[in-house]
Amino acid sequence: MQLKHNILKMYLLKGVLWFMVSMPIIVLFFQSHGLSLTEIMLLQSAYSLSLALFEIPSGYIADSFGRKNSIVIGTILTFIGYLIFSFYYGFYNFIMAEILLGLGGSLISGADSALIYDTLLETKEKNSYTKIEGKNYAIGNFSEALAGILCGFLVVSSIYLPIYIQTGIIFLSIPIGITLVEPRIYTNNRLETSYKSMIKISYYTFIKNKKLRWLIIYSSAMGVATLTMAWFTQPFFKEINVPLKYFGILWAGLNILAGLASIQAHKFDKKYSTNKSMINISIFMSIIFISLALNINIYGFLIIMLVYVLRGVITPILRNLINLNTTSEKRATVLSIRSFTIRFSFAILAPIIGFLAENYSLSSSFYFVAFFVGLFSIFSSYKLLKLD
Repeated sequence: MQLKHNILKMYLLKGVLWFMVSMPIIVLFFQSHGLSLTEIMLLQSAYSLSLALFEIPSGYIADSFGRKNSIVIGTILTFIGYLIFSFYYGFYNFIMAEILLGLGGSLISGADSALIYDTLLETKEKNSYTKIEGKNYAIGNFSEALAGILCGFLVVSSIYLPIYIQTGIIFLSIPIGITLVEPRIYTNNRLETSYKSMIKISYYTFIKNKKLRWLIIYSSAMGVATLTMAWFTQPFFKEINVPLKYFGILWAGLNILAGLASIQAHKFDKKYSTNKSMINISIFMSIIFISLALNINIYGFLIIMLVYVLRGVITPILRNLINLNTTSEKRATVLSIRSFTIRFSFAILAPIIGFLAENYSLSSSFYFVAFFVGLFSIFSSYKLLKLD
């Protein structure tokens, strides 16, 4: 019975970690400290790079020393990162905070999905994973939506208040992580603790298992698209002169859309041929960014909504496909390799995207993303189709 409670606790943990009161105004918060858009994207590059570099070792740590232990340490580091945002200022302090957030995020990433999947394996509910993961993702989006609405009220008083509230909320994730229970199926098949074993899993993922390789490359392209949209929504609102008080409400609407889409992801997965759909989604995502580049106006918001819908649908489906193509003892490591590839790609591209937006235009950034996403996602989905 305690094991079954893992799913409810993971829902609660997702809700707390994604209750990001600060997110709708975080770019403006950084700008209030004198940071340029290029510096802000460098911060995100530092976050993504630290997350990426520690992603595979953290997944291996989760597989070797426990998913619960990994999650608990991750929540503690995330809390410390927000403490720095709350009480320090300046580019270099913020870099340190972003690195801690990256380390914390990497310890949670992979371990959370692996713990959910192995819990379902042990309780003989494996077939409901896409539905559970979709619901978990939806809870995160709905939580972020509620946080966005709250942010709209808080920011009227001070642009710093959402950061302080965020720090207190993140603290609540620590006791939730402590109450999680390790599934026996994982405990009985724990990885041999060695660096060589981690290299072996990486080789298996990128070289030996061709399907996993192309799934991860496809995930990377989609990840770059959705992360870019997440960080450029606020500059887009600013560009079209949306009043600050509406940032939180619009942000909430976008996350509700993503959440509703993710709840329906399992139905989409059953109804359509996944590999054929992936090619269509690739083309559609590229067209969306080109359309957005041509519509830096109020109508562009409708286009942004489509990105959030696609994010909600594709995320749980891709995680399920990766879980289906690996085994329990290496699951967290493989999921972390996926996150590593996404974050490393974004870490490399984020400063370029920020430079284009600051020195040329938002449109030039969106054209660049359309090209990158189209090239890698269409090619990888074509390769997956050939493997069927």
